[in-house]
Amino acid sequence: MDLKLLNKTQDKLTFIIKDTDSVFVNTLRRTIVSDVPSTAIKKVTFVKNSSALFDEIIAHRLGLIPLSTDLSYNFTENCTCKGAGCAKCQATLTLKAEGPITVYASDLKSTDTKVKHVYGKMPIVKLLKGQELEFEAVAGLGKGIDHAKFSPAHVFYKGYPKISLDKIKNPEDVVKSCPVDVFELQGKQVKIKNLEACHLCMACVDAADPHESVAVEGSEKDFIFTIESWGKLSCQEILSKALEILDEKLDDFSGLLNKA
Repeated sequence: MDLKLLNKTQDKLTFIIKDTDSVFVNTLRRTIVSDVPSTAIKKVTFVKNSSALFDEIIAHRLGLIPLSTDLSYNFTENCTCKGAGCAKCQATLTLKAEGPITVYASDLKSTDTKVKHVYGKMPIVKLLKGQELEFEAVAGLGKGIDHAKFSPAHVFYKGYPKISLDKIKNPEDVVKSCPVDVFELQGKQVKIKNLEACHLCMACVDAADPHESVAVEGSEKDFIFTIESWGKLSCQEILSKALEILDEKLDDFSGLLNKA
């Protein structure tokens, strides 16, 4: 198996995995989405809420606010506090506001500087004159398999594109049909300028005259893998943690096989 980095930014990582199969890449994808832990608000206790929104709606919005994650935290159920909640497994965020004002994620005050909002301009609620909002929220680690708010990233992959071009009677139509500008026109010839951008939509095949003059397929052994982080963890942290979890699961499985 070989890896090749295609693109890396703060919140997005794209790379090629060569000489593997869809079973492995999909297992990696599912591990990231379901098993890599991240921090989210679990419980909200309201002191005052005279806004236009019910407590449940505000609590739901709070749960979906991306919070930076400290993986040194314990899961509450596995902590030495035995689920009671302590500084080793949870952080407390508080908010107190009075209208007229728009309350944003940046207004949340955390007891731990490592657990705070990722996007400060996410609105929570708009308070009119005389309306008040005050609450205390508890945040901790969780997994996407238990609730989507704990999933750290959007993850997807595709087979590495393979495109073959033959005698095309309408090259201009084929070039224009591609929504991601894979092709360019050189004279009257269609040329591939950005193969890795192809997402196998087959628009070029449909536009080609005859259809057989353009063939597109995704590789079954080489894949383009993309991680788009919500900002809770960096893409590198997400990938490293996923591989660690996957390795642990394989060790556990191997151990069970040896006992059988």
